[in-house]
Amino acid sequence: MTVGVGDYAGPARGRVMRDRVAAWVDKHFALLLALPAMVLILALSIYPLIYSIWVSFVNYDFQIPGHDFVGLRNFKEIIFDPIAAESLKNTVVLAVADVGIEFLLGLLLALAMLKPFRGRAVVMPIVIVPLFICPVIVGQFWSLLFQRPFGPVDYLLGQMLGHPVTIGWLTERPWNYIAIILADVWQWTPFIFVIMLAGLTSIPAEMYEAAELDGASRWQAFRYVTLPHLVPAILLAITFRLLDATKIFDIIFVMTGGGPGSSTYTVSFYLYQLGFQQFHLSVATAGSWIFLVLTAIVVSILVRRLLRPEPSK
Repeated sequence: MTVGVGDYAGPARGRVMRDRVAAWVDKHFALLLALPAMVLILALSIYPLIYSIWVSFVNYDFQIPGHDFVGLRNFKEIIFDPIAAESLKNTVVLAVADVGIEFLLGLLLALAMLKPFRGRAVVMPIVIVPLFICPVIVGQFWSLLFQRPFGPVDYLLGQMLGHPVTIGWLTERPWNYIAIILADVWQWTPFIFVIMLAGLTSIPAEMYEAAELDGASRWQAFRYVTLPHLVPAILLAITFRLLDATKIFDIIFVMTGGGPGSSTYTVSFYLYQLGFQQFHLSVATAGSWIFLVLTAIVVSILVRRLLRPEPSK
């Protein structure tokens, strides 16, 4: 029986195809392992994102049947709503005040903790503890401190000043802002502190030795050695903290409930009230997109500065 060349062509082509597939799998093995997770993440993020865009252009209100297309009406309601403008102003004021105070305190703490001292191992965990507490618990804790007539803050102030103090920390302006800032600063200063301490410890000791040999004072060493090397860590800390501070919600929800009236509304709290208390979901979604765009502009500026290469010396 004569065997032709064609009888071997089929198995040979099959082996070549299997070899190619095996080579492709070996080359993209890491991608194939990550592909299921990537598909899941995209399904859980892309679909809600597209759905929210649709909601912002229709009449999605639990009090009104149907989902009629309304165009930009939802965005106009947010733009011309005075409470939305007040909420945005409160968000900016609280975020800037929180991050500014937290940065100064965090930097001072990092400078104080940089050199070893007796009891440092005990003080360090105590300083960091507030960072791991749930914001709702933080709000409740500070509410108890400021609550009249049982909170100790007014009593202690009265003892120091020599006369009774009756400040409505949670119900009167500007004391309600001060109470919110104090609670937020207490919790998130350790975040800045940790990043600043990491940045300070990464500065070579030889830089300070050279500055000392040149006769530089402590302030000059801090200005010309510490700060330039600490700029990336500062930008990183401020970027992450500012992004989180603009979403402040938990502490306000627990401490003031947005009141009195809408005086302590932030954007997050305003959108929560609009969407989940008044059930105007389409308007709240449109407001979320506006706030997202504004936040993205600010964060992109900070990130661009963070990623900018340092000029060669």
